[in-house]
This record gives sequence, C-alpha cells and structure tokens, in this order.
Amino acid sequence: MIIRKGTPNDMPSVLELIKELAIFEKEPDAVVITVDDLIRDGFAENPLFHTFVAEVNQEIIGIALYYYRYSTWKGKTIHLEDLIVKEDKRGTGAGFALYSEIIAQGKRDNVRRMEWNVLDWNTPAIEFYKKSGAKILDDWRVVQMDESGIHEFLEK
Repeated sequence: MIIRKGTPNDMPSVLELIKELAIFEKEPDAVVITVDDLIRDGFAENPLFHTFVAEVNQEIIGIALYYYRYSTWKGKTIHLEDLIVKEDKRGTGAGFALYSEIIAQGKRDNVRRMEWNVLDWNTPAIEFYKKSGAKILDDWRVVQMDESGIHEFLEK
C-alpha cells in the first residue's frame, strides 16, 4: 500500500469514494460536485483542499481530504473533511494509514489543532478516534446553512 498526495488524475476515483461515503451516510443524492470541480478547487494556485490517497496495485482504495482553517484561539488548524476507504477494502489498514498521514501532516505544519466531524451513530469511528487520543466534543453542535438557506436569508 502506498500513501501519497493526490493528483488531478486521481479525482475521478476521489469522486467515486465521496459518492460511496454519501451512500454510507444515508445521503446518496447529496453529492453535486464534479471531477472538474475537484480539479479546479484542489489544484489551483491557491487550492481549497488537499488529499492523500491510499493506493494498492494502482487502485485508489481510500482518501483523506483536508483543508486549512484559522482559529482565533489556536491559529492555523487542519480540518479533515473526509476519510474514506472503499467498503470492500476496510480492515486492510488503509484507514489507519491515511489517518496517520493526516496527523503527521498536522505535525509538519505545526498546527495547534486538527478537527473533523463524525456522525453520532458511527460507533466504530467514534471508538477509533477516542482510542487514538482524539476528543469527542459533546457540547458543541455543527451549524450549517445550505444553498437554499443562503438564498432565503438574503431575500428577506
């Protein structure tokens, strides 16, 4: 297994994994981005995200997609948007390898915090994160406004 930085040529496989995650998270129709979006947004002069891929026999079996944020308390942080391993490749160590690489990236970047979201029903992931030393913050809530909400707010 090779863990490496993603390239524009990897984006079709990345999109397939994103769609697989959407199905796992019970949102099969939620993905609207395209391969072109991923290439434009991830490989421009100022990329909006970065990826690591797990590759076995020239097949991408997993990804970690992350971006940088800024905390008024901590400074530069990394947000791990998604860590995905193909369903039939789970248990191969790919998830742990990608997780380790993203943590190492945080160390290389001298970030003071890394953060991500996990669904409350994803017990295996929650237990894995707790065992790794991550803290699950029960007293914080994720707040989002979708495209429709943005439009409605601005029309008021």
